[in-house]
Amino acid sequence: MRPARRPLGLTLIATLLIAAGPAFAQDAAQNAAQQASVAPPAAMVLENVPPVAASLASRVAQYNEFRPTSYASWHPTKLEMIVARRHNNTPQLFRVAKPGAPLQLLTDYAEPVRSAQFEPRHGKFYVFGRDTGGNEVFRAYRRDAALKPGSSDAIPITPDNRRVQDTAWAKTSGRLLYVTVPVGRQGSNDQISSTVSIVDPAQPEQVRILAELPGGGWGAFAFSHDEKQLVYSEYVSANESYLWLMDVASGESRRITEKSAEKNGNETVAYGGAVFSRDGKGLFVTSDRGSEFRRLVYLDLATGKETVLTPDINWDIDEMDLSDDGKLLAFVANEDGRSVLRMMRTADRKLVAQPRLPMGVIGNIAWHRDSRHLALSLSSARSPSEVYSIDAKNGAVTRWTRHEKMAVDMDKFVEPSLVRWKSFDGREMSGFVYRPSASKFPGKRPVVINIHGGPEGQSTPGFLGRNNYYTDEMGVTVIYPNVRGSTGYGKSFLKLDNGKLREDSVKDIGALLDWIATQPDMDASRVAVMGGSYGGYMTLAVSTMYADRIAAAVDIVGISNFVTFLERTESYRRDLRRVEYGDERDPGMREWMEKTAPANNAARIKKPLFVVQGKNDPRVPWQEADQIVATVKKNGTPVWYMTANDEGHGFGKKANADYLFYSTIDFFNTYLLK
Repeated sequence: MRPARRPLGLTLIATLLIAAGPAFAQDAAQNAAQQASVAPPAAMVLENVPPVAASLASRVAQYNEFRPTSYASWHPTKLEMIVARRHNNTPQLFRVAKPGAPLQLLTDYAEPVRSAQFEPRHGKFYVFGRDTGGNEVFRAYRRDAALKPGSSDAIPITPDNRRVQDTAWAKTSGRLLYVTVPVGRQGSNDQISSTVSIVDPAQPEQVRILAELPGGGWGAFAFSHDEKQLVYSEYVSANESYLWLMDVASGESRRITEKSAEKNGNETVAYGGAVFSRDGKGLFVTSDRGSEFRRLVYLDLATGKETVLTPDINWDIDEMDLSDDGKLLAFVANEDGRSVLRMMRTADRKLVAQPRLPMGVIGNIAWHRDSRHLALSLSSARSPSEVYSIDAKNGAVTRWTRHEKMAVDMDKFVEPSLVRWKSFDGREMSGFVYRPSASKFPGKRPVVINIHGGPEGQSTPGFLGRNNYYTDEMGVTVIYPNVRGSTGYGKSFLKLDNGKLREDSVKDIGALLDWIATQPDMDASRVAVMGGSYGGYMTLAVSTMYADRIAAAVDIVGISNFVTFLERTESYRRDLRRVEYGDERDPGMREWMEKTAPANNAARIKKPLFVVQGKNDPRVPWQEADQIVATVKKNGTPVWYMTANDEGHGFGKKANADYLFYSTIDFFNTYLLK
């Protein structure tokens, strides 16, 4: 057998090290270790992105190992639950037998699994959703609760090549309702319908189609207690939706909230997910009728009258859930981005004693079928998401999960401060600022403005995870703004960026840049802007409108031209996005979109740009990234481009997310901290 050949370069280096002596060899070895790089994940394609030094990856490693845990489902008869948490490279499902018990792995797939629902009668199996490569074509699967990971594959319940939009359980019969839409971009004028089906998950082939509904905006389905009716929502926009009832036996539907249109001088109304009262005579739902904010109301089905249950809470009610016995409503108010949980008796509609929870951001509230225990997920600046329960009988708060001890001390992470500034038209904007330690990093510090997506999203003071590295190790101030169009600040504020008002939200960032210049601890000459999805569009727009006032920009799955975006985004969501952004088929709107598109104004982008994209993104297709990169490159502006062929709208796999973070740090070190 021929001996293996050593590369000539390595042979020569080894010879020189031996000849030069041990001291030189030690120094050279250290230099070589510093120059060693981390190989990118196999599905990642890089253009002009420098290699990541192994030394950087080593320094950052302790910030990459957070494992947030979120509530998924209660067992119907036992006080145990399913939670979702990262396992190796992706989020997976775990069983928690009791509070504080070790997490028992239930699923182990290459693709993320973030949600599940126990079968509601006996809990013998659970249903979960999974897509492929981030394409968001979610399919529902059944898996026996007793099976160990890898022992048997899950059984599909819903059709292949159709996206599951929503599911709802009939808790007494154990039937599952699901709503699916077709996938595949068929052109800007294609029409789709949503198929509403009901099935026994144990016999998925015996499915019954209840209805075909026009469009893709149907969701929030819920059964009445007697399982004879369904309530569901027709979503038109963040400011407009309608409630419908469906007869389960016949599939016949009727709209129960009146049609209104601003063009007729009537306000549009947005309804949240509705649930039937125990007696089936009414609905508990959130509504912004007659108010800037979504309030908790009771809708009488016989009269159509809406009675406001939370008149004194001038904030949006983000979530609610009704106990199985119908006696208690739990709901979460979004108070300036912070979550406040309350409970109300339905008999007299009075609030009960408010549970004492740690301050933070709450999600996924759900009653156990015993109508006593309420589960929730909660995160804060110093804690990744953990799962808690509240005993409604005595108010006791129980923590079910606890993160492992980390090398980095999370108790020392920066707490955010809420700040406000005036925009170009005198309106007040707000955001959360994470400042580095002044003693560790004195003087004026560089700033990263991180803009949320949506655009009907909101930045909240939750856990930053790996982004704590920016403040703790790099001394960067990070600002999360809530510009006009964000949720949580009233429906008028929500509409301020619609259609041709789009660039007003970009001007809000311009006003933030003015505010930064007045802050004694912030360096206005070293500001970077970044964001994902709609935040990516904002990043590109800021790069064209305020190029002389920023140092660098990071665009993650961002829109570069609303015309091409609307023509290519998945058909099930296209019409819904047209309400927000405008209809590209209208000649006047199309002209405005083309005129203001970052891709058509890329000559103004003079500062370095880092573009990140998932190849399978159904929302913002990869062509949006390709066209901005190609155009900016022609101008000679430095452009880094990262594409992951196994991702969609953002990076859901840890290996990809890690490498992106390393490269982003490199990008900021090169162009922001210089």
